[in-house]
Amino acid sequence: MKNVLILGANGQIARIVEKRLIEEQTDTQLTLYLRNSQRLSDLASDRVKVIEGDANDLDKLKEAMQGQDIVFMGFVDHDKENMPTKNVIEAMNDAGVKRILSSNILGIYDEVPGEFGRWNKEMVSSGLEAAIKADKLLANSGLDYTTLRFPWLNDRDEVKYDITHKNEEYKGVSGSRQSMADVVVRMIKDPEFANNDSIGIADVDTQGEDRPVY
Repeated sequence: MKNVLILGANGQIARIVEKRLIEEQTDTQLTLYLRNSQRLSDLASDRVKVIEGDANDLDKLKEAMQGQDIVFMGFVDHDKENMPTKNVIEAMNDAGVKRILSSNILGIYDEVPGEFGRWNKEMVSSGLEAAIKADKLLANSGLDYTTLRFPWLNDRDEVKYDITHKNEEYKGVSGSRQSMADVVVRMIKDPEFANNDSIGIADVDTQGEDRPVY
């Protein structure tokens, strides 16, 4: 069995990932970590453990980390001190866990071109510095990491996306939550996919738009 820890497990993308893993990857055991465990109590089973905890609680995080193979951070670390990311790295090192998938935002490398890039930078400015630092912390952690640079999200049902890499121009402005979840599910199935990389994910058909597509 593959043991997967999902932090921020009640997030919209995380919920899609959990549903798909339960249905599609029956060789996975899930640990769902969230502030209010009652929100996901209906998912608890012999394959799904639900833990109430906060990423700022290092001791609780270390407890949840024991025996895990892969960690998915289902939220973006906008904390000015990056305590969630620092705690996750410490807990992973303490437990000997190597593989982490971390949610982040587009624009952390000035990789988004044109008018949309200008607008996006303005919109995310309050959390941009913390997002940049979170990515750097993971890149320098020695862990097998993937930074997932999500676009502006919509609730379309289609799974449709292109992937760009750290030194490439970001393609697209928006994408569906279903698409973002699909990338996470792919990496959990194949942990070597996008390992030690920072990937941008978006619907390339939205390239050239100057505002998000909903």
